[in-house]
Parts: sequence; C-alpha cells; structure tokens
Amino acid sequence: MLQASGPLFPQTLEAFIDWEPNDGFKYEWNDGEIIRFSGMKKKQYFIYGILNRLFIEKGYHEKGMLMAEPDVMLTPIQMRRPDIAYFTNGQVEHARSGEDVIPAFVIEVLSETDQAYRIEEKIAEYFKAGVQVIWNINPEQEVVYVYTSRKHVTICLEDDVCSAAPVLPGFTISVNTLFAQPES
Repeated sequence: MLQASGPLFPQTLEAFIDWEPNDGFKYEWNDGEIIRFSGMKKKQYFIYGILNRLFIEKGYHEKGMLMAEPDVMLTPIQMRRPDIAYFTNGQVEHARSGEDVIPAFVIEVLSETDQAYRIEEKIAEYFKAGVQVIWNINPEQEVVYVYTSRKHVTICLEDDVCSAAPVLPGFTISVNTLFAQPES
C-alpha cells in the first residue's frame, strides 16, 4: 500500500469517486488521503472462490451477495475497498438506488505488501462503521483472525473452524479446508 498524492490525483472525495485510473492499482479515500494498493491477486481470488462456493452451498446467495472489492463508504469522508464483503439483498437494493450501505461481514485477505498499522486502522474503522464480523486471512501463515469486536478475536489454525456468526451463523470453514491445495 502506498500513499498517493500530487496533481495527478483527485483532491476531493467527489473527484475521487468519479476518477477512473487505468494503472492496474486500486485506491481508497481516507479523509483526503488516497491509499494505493495492488488489489486482489491470484491467491486472494482463489480464497474468494472457495468462500463464494461455500456461500452458495449454504444457500446464503438467496439472502444476499458476497462481493469482491466493493466500494464501501464507511463515513462521509472515508471510502474503503474490503477484499470481500457480504451485503443482504435489501442492502444491494439500497445501494442500487444510490444509498451507502455498510456490510455486516467483511473479509480481508492479506498480502505481503499489507502493513500491520493499516490493517489495525481498517479493523477499527470497520467496527466503528457497524461491521459485526471481520475475517483477516493470512495465506502465507495459513491463519485466520476472526474478529467480533476489536477486543474479541479468535485465532484459527489447522482444523479450527472459522465462523461468520452472528451475521451468517452457518457460514463456517476449517482453516485446512480454506487453504487446501487444488486437486490436479
């Protein structure tokens, strides 16, 4: 993640929202600061695919959507792009009509370029905005941190089961299943 500034970057939130850079990076707006990052790569999309299949198998696709890299206005001056977020059908309809909605469940799939202080910043911002469950997935260490508040985190390894309760009570997966190598 890099902080981006200068004359080539938008100077207001309105300009940022209309800005369509074609440079291969993703951007977030944090009270005037533009944060550039690489977005999800192959490893992160593979994890998204596993979670999306589970989402469909459990029937949650009838109640909402599991979206990759959605624009989420956490506050009037803060737009973040979680790697994955769950939105109810009602929230999707509100968003289609132009309303800002806050997902109840957010997943960040960490990459080697993520910085610890930025991750902590996002966790605090997500909970302050109303997110109820956050999964921080670290593929390199094969560990999932399941947050239900800033003070309550469960560290999941190996056969431990990660849960999205209370948002999606049946949305559970073991760490080993999440990081299983695809069969050839």
